[in-house]
Amino acid sequence: MLGILYSVLAGIFVSLQSVFNTRLSDKIGLFETTTVVHAVGFGVALITMFIWGNGSLKRVSEVNKLYLLGGAFGVIIVYSVMRGMSLLGTAYSIEIQLVAQLIVATIIDTFGLFGVPQIKFDVTKPLGILLMIAGIIVFKLKG
Repeated sequence: MLGILYSVLAGIFVSLQSVFNTRLSDKIGLFETTTVVHAVGFGVALITMFIWGNGSLKRVSEVNKLYLLGGAFGVIIVYSVMRGMSLLGTAYSIEIQLVAQLIVATIIDTFGLFGVPQIKFDVTKPLGILLMIAGIIVFKLKG
């Protein structure tokens, strides 16, 4: 149940962040917004780490260096979300992002990539993706 709650919160805040970032980019520019967003995020993350952190930054050298690309992915994500929303609108852009996330997550789970537990692929997974795509098409139909 807690996993569902956190996933719902993430969905809410990704949508809010996307709108806020896009509005900010209207005033200061896409790359400037990406920089400001990550600077503010770094500050919040640093404060949070000092208050509640229970890991060790000293162990970062033990991590597969590939996984350090997560920060670079964040830059690509923030920029791409703002650009997509500017061109397509909020709902349509988020719908496409969700389908793309689901496809990539299914590939990662199916093959057990990056050390995640492998989850059996069955007919329900592509069916669910196709239903989501059909939902996007229905959502975009003009009446």
